[in-house]
Amino acid sequence: MNKKTQGTQRRDESLSRERIIEAAIEILDSTGESGLTFRSLSEKLATGPGAIYWHIADKSDLLTAACDAIVARTVDAQARDTTPKSGIRKLALGIFDMMEAHPWAGSALIRAGGKMPIVRILERVGPHVDALGVPKSKQWATVSALLNYMLGVGAQNAANTLLARSGEVRRSELLDGVSAAWSQLDPANYPYTRSMASYLLAHDDRKDFLAGIDLILSGIDSGRNTN
Repeated sequence: MNKKTQGTQRRDESLSRERIIEAAIEILDSTGESGLTFRSLSEKLATGPGAIYWHIADKSDLLTAACDAIVARTVDAQARDTTPKSGIRKLALGIFDMMEAHPWAGSALIRAGGKMPIVRILERVGPHVDALGVPKSKQWATVSALLNYMLGVGAQNAANTLLARSGEVRRSELLDGVSAAWSQLDPANYPYTRSMASYLLAHDDRKDFLAGIDLILSGIDSGRNTN
């Protein structure tokens, strides 16, 4: 193989769709969605934008592809030989931790709609729901409740993580401020919110997230037992 052929092969490998996606993930992790441009990606890959456009249509396509890559790793890491409830819990925590590690993925997942990242999650949640004995007529509503909870709460936590990483405000400072404000509310008009003020200072987001999953699973049990 001559030097020209070797050089061409190296360029082709560096500009594969997979390499572009990995570079995009690295940029997203370090600078967030605003830092991902075709210029920044071109500089990181030492190539021109035209070579990238050969593999990626636009930024939306790139974000979905990057999101799909980390979702694929997350679901593939989940053991398949597990009970339905355990499988749902493990998957949910995997998605939560994924968005904690890659905060940009929270909004990217929500915008992905019915594309492959969501399909991968559905393909793991759905069989577990089916194995729990949920009637076919109620499976979509059940899966949707689980999916919307995972994405919604996970994305909110990811947004909080991004805010903390920006240096604009620390999590403890934010919670202290909210807690102080709630504790000053009129007890006659806002008794419950006021009672939750002290809880904010010590709660664990990850444990609260899993508690919500368990509430949905309890609802599935109740619904099945009444059928």
